[in-house]
Amino acid sequence: MAFSSHPIVVGNWKMNGLQASLDQVLAVREACATGAAGRCEVALCVPATLIAQAASLLAGSRLMIGGQDCHAAALGAHTGDISAEMLKDAGAKLVIVGHSERRANHGETDAIVNEKAQAAARAGLTPIICVGETRAERDAGETLRVIGRQIDDSVPRGSNPEATIIAYEPVWAIGTGLTPTEKDVAEVHAFIHRRLATLVPTGGKDMRILYGGSVKASNAAALLAIDHVDGALVGGASLKAADFLGITGVYR
Repeated sequence: MAFSSHPIVVGNWKMNGLQASLDQVLAVREACATGAAGRCEVALCVPATLIAQAASLLAGSRLMIGGQDCHAAALGAHTGDISAEMLKDAGAKLVIVGHSERRANHGETDAIVNEKAQAAARAGLTPIICVGETRAERDAGETLRVIGRQIDDSVPRGSNPEATIIAYEPVWAIGTGLTPTEKDVAEVHAFIHRRLATLVPTGGKDMRILYGGSVKASNAAALLAIDHVDGALVGGASLKAADFLGITGVYR
C-alpha cells in the first residue's frame, strides 16, 4: 500500500515528562533537521508545564509542539483548566481532544469533545479528535456503530478539513501491547473516511485519520501502510526519541 501524501506522526507524552525530558525533544528536533525523522510531519504533545519551553527550543524547526487537552472556553473561572488560547500563546500548534483517558477519567461526552474541537479551531490550533471502542463494544460487534456516533457527535460540522485530524484509538489497545489486525484497522479507517466525507461534504474525504494504540517501531510499517491510515498517535513509544524515531522513520 502507498503511504499518505501528507502523513503526520504525533507523540502523546500523557502525564510524563519533567524539564530533564527536554533532551528527548531536542533529539527529535535534530532528527527532523537532518532528515532522519522521515518525510512525515512530526509533533509531540507534551505536558502543559513543558509547552512554552519546548516550543522555544524548537524555533525554526519542523517539529511541532501540541497540548493534550483544552477547555472549551477562552477564559474564565475554571480553576486548573487551560484554554486553547493559552496553549497557542505558549507555542502549541495542535491539541488532542477526546482522548479515551479523558472520556473515561473525566466523563467527557461527545458534545464536550465537539466544543473543545471548536475551541481549538477558534484559537488557531489543529484539533486531534480521538475516537475508539472498548473491548466490550468490539466483542459485541458494536465497533462501527460506536465509532460512527463518536464521529457524528464529536466532529464539528464546520471543521476545516486541512486543519482537523481524527485519531482512531481502540481503547482496549492503548498501553496494553495489543493491536487490532490489519484487516480490522483497514475496516475502521475506511468507515471513518466515508463518514467524514458525508459529515463534511467539502473536503471531509481529505481529512487525515491517524491510528493509535500500542504503536511501536516493530509494527509501525505494517500499520502505517494500511489504506486511509495517514499517520499515528503514539503513546509510550514517544517518550524516548530513539523509539519515536523508529516510527517516524517508516516514512522514507
